[in-house]
Amino acid sequence: MSIRNKKLVTLTPARIDFADPSAPLAPDFGDVYHSRAGALAQARHVFLGANGLPGRWAGREEFVILETGFGLGNNFLATWEAWRQDPQRCERLVFISIEKHPLLRADLARAHAQTELPEQAAALLAAWPPLTPDLHRLSFEQGKVQLLLCFGDAQHWLRELVAEVDAFYLDGFNPQQNPEMWDRHLLKALGRHAAPGATAGSWSVAPQVREGLAAAGFEVERQRGFANKGGMCVARYLPRHQLQKPAARAALAPGARTALVLGAGLAGAACAWALAQRGIACTVIDEHGGPAQASSGNPAGLFHGTLNPDDGVHARFNRAAALETERVLRSLPDLPWLQRGLLRVESERDAVQMQALIERLSLPPDYVQALDATQAQALSGLALARPAWFYPGGGALPPAAYVAALLAHSRAALRWHSPVQRLSQGTDAGWQAWGADGQLLGEAPLLVLAGGHRAQALLQEMAPDLPLLRLRGQLSHVAEGGPRPLRPVAGQGYAIADPDKGFWCGATSQENDPEAELRVADHEHNLSQFADLSGLGPTQAESLQASGGRVGWRLATPDRLPLVGGLTRLAMTESAEEAASRLPDQLRFMPRRPGLAVCMGLGSRGIAWAALCAQVLAAQATGAPVSLPASLIDAIDPARFLLRRHRQGRSAG
Repeated sequence: MSIRNKKLVTLTPARIDFADPSAPLAPDFGDVYHSRAGALAQARHVFLGANGLPGRWAGREEFVILETGFGLGNNFLATWEAWRQDPQRCERLVFISIEKHPLLRADLARAHAQTELPEQAAALLAAWPPLTPDLHRLSFEQGKVQLLLCFGDAQHWLRELVAEVDAFYLDGFNPQQNPEMWDRHLLKALGRHAAPGATAGSWSVAPQVREGLAAAGFEVERQRGFANKGGMCVARYLPRHQLQKPAARAALAPGARTALVLGAGLAGAACAWALAQRGIACTVIDEHGGPAQASSGNPAGLFHGTLNPDDGVHARFNRAAALETERVLRSLPDLPWLQRGLLRVESERDAVQMQALIERLSLPPDYVQALDATQAQALSGLALARPAWFYPGGGALPPAAYVAALLAHSRAALRWHSPVQRLSQGTDAGWQAWGADGQLLGEAPLLVLAGGHRAQALLQEMAPDLPLLRLRGQLSHVAEGGPRPLRPVAGQGYAIADPDKGFWCGATSQENDPEAELRVADHEHNLSQFADLSGLGPTQAESLQASGGRVGWRLATPDRLPLVGGLTRLAMTESAEEAASRLPDQLRFMPRRPGLAVCMGLGSRGIAWAALCAQVLAAQATGAPVSLPASLIDAIDPARFLLRRHRQGRSAG
């Protein structure tokens, strides 16, 4: 299906009637959110009780729960509290919940104003995301409790989720008022996500619920219900035939406790941080004398989302990445910020058309706003001649400080002045990295390629099918004398205020350009872009002078999306012709090389993309639920270029 013909996924927030505080009502469904006998008591009896919790997670490294219907969040809060109080609890709890009509922040606060769990409710409220149709990763208890909120239709998300689930909470509104949540096809989809021995519980004992679970491979029984409910469903996954996990969805390094990460820039630091949250101790190896010495060493960089009328792959990936970055930055309070909020000048639409597009996509104001030229001028401090998109969660920061913060939180071992000349794969120890003098720099069952030029050379040796572009970029600095933006502004070029009286602007982009020296022509290009962007007159534009700058190189891909995930066995063990003859037609069925992952090609969006890419890689390495929908996982899969060439060749033939 083409992106242009893809149905837009939009959100409608929940409407709640709080007239009876003991049983808030959803008027659109004619049903209450929970029993008057108590939401937390109901959660403990029906959902934890039916799934044998907390006992079943005892001694586990990770336990995964999937809920259909987040509602007011009481099931999550009750489960989190049970985990917190259990001395035998699992190391990590992942709670996935799907909600078609999520609560506005004000309604969530009202719903928990008198809760028995004020600490957890306050943390949930503080972390509550913008209501966008995405998968939102909320982190609690220093990352040991993860809430993956899937906003949108359950049928859609059960196709998009990449997760193996240990327990299911089936908690939609009454089947008579909300039949799509209890649809036979939806219940059957649960079996595709069920781990061996998975369980399920529901307050509903309607025939279609019991029959749907049975068709999905569950054995169903009826037990005593909660309060005035006569019964509830308790089910265990015991299918006749166990479904086989697609090859590319299997853990790249199951059971790994250590990893080597090549590269100490944004990608490498983020990978070390994300892997540490999974209990994996990393050694970060870099050829330079410290972190962020290459392209991640720029004095300032931007991060923000994007949008387009089709809400296509790039818009959805950039939005997911921007929201993840915003969440992560909130958890790093000591990180110095240059500026908060970001404006992106619009060149084609007026403010009315921009607002209409926001409403069509149902994007909330805490993600993006449409400003007319007057509003944009006031917010930016520049004489902008055009309207602008305002991203409140975007901004600018020094990449090196972000890298340092991620490395500090990862507690990784750091090896500087250690260029890696070759890699090898042993039989027991996993992967080895070797230096120029034959010295063993490190070994581990998981190897992550996350560096720049040197990692690119190593990657090309193992996967020559991957097209990576090396782009030169030059920034220009104006010490003082020009208009200084109050917030970062982007469009044709960008501008970021420095901590003193000047600003940075840029940047050029030249492919396969090795020139390391600053060029006058590039300064002129950057200053001309800034003059156009900021609405300067000819006299003011001529007075701008570059006081310095920086040159760096970044890696990008032809489709301007990163490379994140495992590398295929096919492309590395046989010729392209042999591989094509037996190449699966879908990325998820392509086998991957054990213990090897890549996080590269972040281009000019390293700050915005690093955290999300690293979380995806860490989940793929360990087999944990991935905080990105399957369609976007495929969009950044390194094997996508191999599959495209295969399809093109087949079409030509």
